[in-house]
Amino acid sequence: MQKTRKATIDDCSDLSVLFDEYRIFYHKESDVKSAETFLKERLQNKDSEIYVAELDGTLVGFVQLYPLFSSTRMKKYWLLNDLYVNENFRGKGFSKQLIEEAKNLCRETSACGMLLETGKNNEIGNQLYPNCGFELYDNVNFYEWSNMK
Repeated sequence: MQKTRKATIDDCSDLSVLFDEYRIFYHKESDVKSAETFLKERLQNKDSEIYVAELDGTLVGFVQLYPLFSSTRMKKYWLLNDLYVNENFRGKGFSKQLIEEAKNLCRETSACGMLLETGKNNEIGNQLYPNCGFELYDNVNFYEWSNMK
């Protein structure tokens, strides 16, 4: 059976494998052990909200959101930072279900919305997000300062 739900600490072992696949997709070195530690810390510290997609009890995808605030709107705002579905389970609606969980989180927390960033060459994401109601916001410049070299 296909479903989505909020992740728990008990999911961290299986979730860390998916998280590692996600990181590899973004050209990072595999490190499942550190991925598990990172996810456990996020859940234990309530730093993020994570929802998982599962099929017949097997985790196949996840979405992770971090809380932000909009000063001009004086409301909570969510950053949809990570969305991943294992390549063997893509095209079955899991991404859309996970995005719906993220939208429900926004509603439940009275947030003014959520934002995300994806690469210009992410063809799947650049089709998925507008189909799920996201608008491309291209009238601002996005800058990043990084202390990671």
